Amino acid sequence: MEDTLTPILRVAIAFAKGRNGNEVYADDVLAACLLSVSRFGIASLGGLLIDMEALGIDWMNPPAAGEQPQPKVAYSDCTVALLDRAAAICRADHLTHVRIAHVMVAFASAKPEGLMAKLADQGIDSAAWRAAIVSFEASSAAPAGNAATSASYLSPEQAAEFLGVHHQTIRGYIRNGKLPALRIAGERAVRIRRENLERLLEPLAASEPE
Repeated sequence: MEDTLTPILRVAIAFAKGRNGNEVYADDVLAACLLSVSRFGIASLGGLLIDMEALGIDWMNPPAAGEQPQPKVAYSDCTVALLDRAAAICRADHLTHVRIAHVMVAFASAKPEGLMAKLADQGIDSAAWRAAIVSFEASSAAPAGNAATSASYLSPEQAAEFLGVHHQTIRGYIRNGKLPALRIAGERAVRIRRENLERLLEPLAASEPE
């Protein structure tokens, strides 16, 4: 899974531990995905506005990822199948890294149950769900005016998109000191100043090959 999915899966694990379960269900993953794109309990996906409270998700007191005690939990068979579908969708999308959108689209491929059944009761069918995610993905990954090009601080993945290189290349630049980076206090998340990325670029001399 891509690095950007790690926080989502950690929250899903936290949901499972919060109910003292020993397995991470597909609903845990979907709830974590919706939390990641929500504000004030409303998840905005394209033209859809999804009320977390109507789905029974406590957005005011979300589980704190990484703070739950043992025992460890495992992914349920349904969750493994879901993540496998997400990987297949990623390949069909001609991408090499699974994104949150791929995971969310994977829910449309299964028989509606749990949270997806509740959404179906609200009139959100498979086509509407997929269309909303397409719209959401397009708006969040647009090449102009989005966070990956205009924000002051970027994640390694956003920095890689900005320069058109692999995210491991960015991490290599950070490790060898070529690219300064910052760490969010108390977390592992790394952020890079946009201006430092721009300093990596230099004019191409007329005699140099393109």
